[in-house]
Amino acid sequence: MELNELIAYAKEKYQIEEQHKWDDFPGFSVLCHPQTGKWVALLMRQWDAESGTERELCDLKCGGHPLSRPDRPYLSAPIRMKGNKWVGVRFGAETEPDVVLRLFDRAIEDGRRRLFSYGRELFRSLEVNIDIQPERGVTIVLDAKPQRERSDYQDTALPFAHSGYQPPKEAVPERLRQLRRMFGYLAAPMGDRAKNFCQQARLMEDYEDDVPWTGDFVSYFPTYRDLNTRQLRGYFTWRTHIRRGEATPIATSAAYLYIYELLNGVGADSPEDSLRKLKLFEELFLDAGFGDARMRYHLHHWMLELAVIEGVPAETARAYADSELIENDRALAALRRPEIRTDEEVFSALCRFGGKKLAASPVLAADAERGEHLFSEAWRAAARYCWEGKDLFTLCFGERVRRPWYPLTNAVYVPKSRPVDTDYVLDESRSYHRRGGVWQAEAYEKSGFDRERLQGFLHETELRLRRYLKAGRALKARSADVWAAPYIEAVIDADRQAALEAARPKITLHLAGLEQIRQEALMTQDSLLTEEEREEAAVPETPKVPETAAAEGETPNGLPLDALQIRVLRALLRGESPSALIRENRLTPSLVSDRINEALFDTVGDTVLSCEGDELALIEDYQEDISRMLGGIDT
Repeated sequence: MELNELIAYAKEKYQIEEQHKWDDFPGFSVLCHPQTGKWVALLMRQWDAESGTERELCDLKCGGHPLSRPDRPYLSAPIRMKGNKWVGVRFGAETEPDVVLRLFDRAIEDGRRRLFSYGRELFRSLEVNIDIQPERGVTIVLDAKPQRERSDYQDTALPFAHSGYQPPKEAVPERLRQLRRMFGYLAAPMGDRAKNFCQQARLMEDYEDDVPWTGDFVSYFPTYRDLNTRQLRGYFTWRTHIRRGEATPIATSAAYLYIYELLNGVGADSPEDSLRKLKLFEELFLDAGFGDARMRYHLHHWMLELAVIEGVPAETARAYADSELIENDRALAALRRPEIRTDEEVFSALCRFGGKKLAASPVLAADAERGEHLFSEAWRAAARYCWEGKDLFTLCFGERVRRPWYPLTNAVYVPKSRPVDTDYVLDESRSYHRRGGVWQAEAYEKSGFDRERLQGFLHETELRLRRYLKAGRALKARSADVWAAPYIEAVIDADRQAALEAARPKITLHLAGLEQIRQEALMTQDSLLTEEEREEAAVPETPKVPETAAAEGETPNGLPLDALQIRVLRALLRGESPSALIRENRLTPSLVSDRINEALFDTVGDTVLSCEGDELALIEDYQEDISRMLGGIDT
């Protein structure tokens, strides 16, 4: 967060202008309370000679509210001011806007409280006419005289005598009269204002009007009592339309009233119904260009906070929460347990925290799917890296931290009394816990991220992947990142081996067609035989198998080969041609080759014989395997 964001917020919500009071010190300025004129913030801009940058700081007079305790690294004791009501703030990348703006809101509220206290004391000690209006300040009239004693002329319409003319009076609906009678103008503390507002909202829950909204209205923490009668009627008319799904313009401050109603359950049947109607309000009003970015920011945070304290199911709560917060949590979960995530999830998470340049890496240019896989595998491998007892994820993103959590404190909201302790898990990266009525949030904090280590890992990964894939220009190596090299090289070696396996030709044998091939071969053989050969084949002689042949035909190691097939293989191992042996058994070389390949396929996993014409040959890669299976080469 930058100091200019606080200045813009003060101007937008409170119409407070930055004041430069010292010409000799241009780096110092103040923000003053809109009603009391007292300082609520001292702003400082100082040049840091060591870093060559400008430091932005401020002191906020936010009183003793719990948020003002310096429990965050960018909060401290006051830098220039004195006293326990001041808190120092240092602006930078880790400064949380929500916390600082909430502290500034408390500073304004404390100023109002002191103003009302002062008015009450005057009222008790003096006989005066006092009119205290929360948003317009205090008017005190001493020694007031009756109006009839004024001697100056007043421009007032006078009716003619006996004319019966009376100035027209504005017709005020009875419900609005009841509402105005409920206003508590001295209810300064936010808790009293919120209770007063909820009582009035219940009265007006089903009220409708038909007077269009006109004019402008600016207020902080607005309630019904801050609007005049005409504005109230305009607001309730606008609310009637928005409930019917019709978006019409209205002042942003007035639109906050509708949000506050739904947060308190007014106009809704359940917390889930409140969330649905708040989401519909965003679509109808904010998406149409009404309101402002700050309202959308608050709305997303309030919807999540309402879902948590009301115990709405986490799946539903995530649908209404700020999408940026949910996506960050999802990315952290993917990097914490990458082994159960897809390549797309892991790479997307790396891009979210590693910067936009990663998605445009040359590694992804030729084959995006392969590039994402290599980056993801590198992170999975490097996740085993450990230094001083911490794994890579913890080194890069820290551990979940518990902080005090104050839901809906910057809205007009009356908390419900719920003493029961609660644990609410929003997702794998974020949870909320209530103990003794006090809430705590547990999550990863950006201030604990080591982006330098993460960037170092990604730089080393891209450097080596570019070199491996010959993609893009070579990056300059950095000695601080070499710790990641072994993990990345292991991934590259695995990918190289997978590429070699994929490039090796695959031969597919259709075993179901072998029987048909055999039958066709036999038919062809029969058609080529002469009449004498057919007669000889009709009465086949039982061949006498020599003892050596029988011994040679034994099946070593239980191989699924017959005697002839073993003789053929041994002949080939000796470098001899088995053609004569095949002809003696009235077979063809291709048929013998197919039968041997089929028999040994389950054992070897590939074809071991090739057949070109009538010549059989052992494939060179498997000669040693066949020799070992057959127990050696017979000479």
